[in-house]
Amino acid sequence: AFNETVVKDNSLAVGFFQRGFVHLQLEMYEEALSDYHMAFRHLRKNPFIDYKPLGLRHILYAWEVLYSTAAAQCRLQQWQEARVTLDKAVVWRPEGRTAVLDMALERVQDRLFLEPMQVPLREFFRPRKKEVEQLDSKDFLGKPKVISSIIPNDEYIGFEPLRPQKQGFYEPSAEALR
Repeated sequence: AFNETVVKDNSLAVGFFQRGFVHLQLEMYEEALSDYHMAFRHLRKNPFIDYKPLGLRHILYAWEVLYSTAAAQCRLQQWQEARVTLDKAVVWRPEGRTAVLDMALERVQDRLFLEPMQVPLREFFRPRKKEVEQLDSKDFLGKPKVISSIIPNDEYIGFEPLRPQKQGFYEPSAEALR
């Protein structure tokens, strides 16, 4: 499902983030690392993306993506890269809230694995009802009609509003009536 999601919207950072988590659970560490890099890239240097307006009650923070990236790097035994990534996460973390990252740095120094972050359990993407109702196709133009004129002087082709009537202009000639 996450594969289909990121194919349909290849800029959905939270889709790559969640797929990275699933890859970690399946012990596909290279794929997880790639997904976390894609998620961070699609944050486009923003400290977070709030998905609440789209129907997912979650805010994806850049430091969480970097923390999970470090978790994948730990699984791949890339301890130095994990430390660098966590140092980068400290920069993205809001002021005065670095306790989680400090503990993570200690774990990486001791060469212990980190548990990746994830969207909270039982949080699903649920678009608002009014947006889903608009997904039904609507025929705004109606059925096409071909209208032709038997008036010999009428050479106009295209669309235009009704033209004012001109005396004698719309009268068909005797040949056209035959």
